[in-house]
Amino acid sequence: MNEVINAIEAFTVEERFLRYVQIDTESDPTSLSCPSTEKQKNLGQVLVNELLAMGIVDAHLDSDGYVYATIPANTDKRVPTICFCSHMDTSPDCTGADVKPVVHRGYAGGDIILPDDPDVVIRRHEHPDLSRQLGNDIITASGKTLLGADDKAGIAEIMDAARILMHYPAIKHGTVKILFTPDEEIGRGVDRVDLVKLGADFAYTVDGETAGTIEDETFSADGAVVTIHGVGVHPGFAKGKMQSAIKIAAEIVHGLPSGRLSPESTGGREGFVHPVAINGGVEQAEITFIIRDFTDEKLRAHGEELEALVKSVLASHPGCSYRFTVNEQYRNMKQVLDQYPQVMDIGMEAIRRAGMEPVRRSIRGGTDGSRLSFMGLPCPNIFAGGHAFHGREEWVSVQDMQKSVRTILHIAALWEERG
Repeated sequence: MNEVINAIEAFTVEERFLRYVQIDTESDPTSLSCPSTEKQKNLGQVLVNELLAMGIVDAHLDSDGYVYATIPANTDKRVPTICFCSHMDTSPDCTGADVKPVVHRGYAGGDIILPDDPDVVIRRHEHPDLSRQLGNDIITASGKTLLGADDKAGIAEIMDAARILMHYPAIKHGTVKILFTPDEEIGRGVDRVDLVKLGADFAYTVDGETAGTIEDETFSADGAVVTIHGVGVHPGFAKGKMQSAIKIAAEIVHGLPSGRLSPESTGGREGFVHPVAINGGVEQAEITFIIRDFTDEKLRAHGEELEALVKSVLASHPGCSYRFTVNEQYRNMKQVLDQYPQVMDIGMEAIRRAGMEPVRRSIRGGTDGSRLSFMGLPCPNIFAGGHAFHGREEWVSVQDMQKSVRTILHIAALWEERG
């Protein structure tokens, strides 16, 4: 089986990726609809049509923008049903409209200058993974947009793997499910997923970065909102009376630690408290925070420290008050995945069989797999090969995408082999 998979050379992942990134699927955090932007369904329908053309008869796009499909088992063994999942939307941090992908063939080293804006340069010293790409084909955007490798690389890889599984009966596998989600970039990727209809036992998101990496740990995440009630008075008669909620909010933000507990000063397994928005006026203002760490205990401690800061600031503003609310966003998927070691074992062995040494990593963020794991579908994250997500310097290697396709195939084959 290894020889069959590793001998495959007729990949379609590059061609698919180049088409998919030109379909604008940017999500919108201000929208209340699902999907948050209807244009995400444009890619969803393209994917469904291609899956149907492969002979996957149940492929469909539902009203909420999710794509479901089933590759039937071709073995008599009893094998767990495995799902591969990627998201269709791109980040609103950088425009995803009118993406013009550029293929830089046979990368020879050095910096990559993007043609539509020479000021956008992918500098080798700032992107150390480029040192592993000599001779490979690098895909970038043209300099005006993000590329969309997050996560259209993952989509293209799953689609190519699906094509191969449907046309290479020598690769034995159990039932394989495909799930493409909307709105992952705005934290709603699995809000309306139908796990009963999906019918999978275990899953893998294909949404990681460097080739060979597999991730079984994410941040745990909370959101916090501090609402400040000030004292509003006509500014012409405000002396000794007005207490501006906006200025109080500014004091709170200014009082946040600068050398620790901030995204700018933390790395590795350190968490942070990060203000992401301030809105309001003199009488009322609101600060929105995200709180992140790898353990629930530290997450709670960060929330308590934040509220203590708010209390200390408000203590010098008599007559003012505040409301502090915390909402759970997602939790570290390692809490679930440690109960199912075979999921990671197979993922790591698949990477080895695809010719790489697996690197087990933690994500300073989250994936659809975080919430899927806690919804009852254990789901680590494997590499898709993209780099520098959410910005104009985003890039991906064609050869790394091919390695991801092989890894997906080996995962499906390993579950059957061990069935």
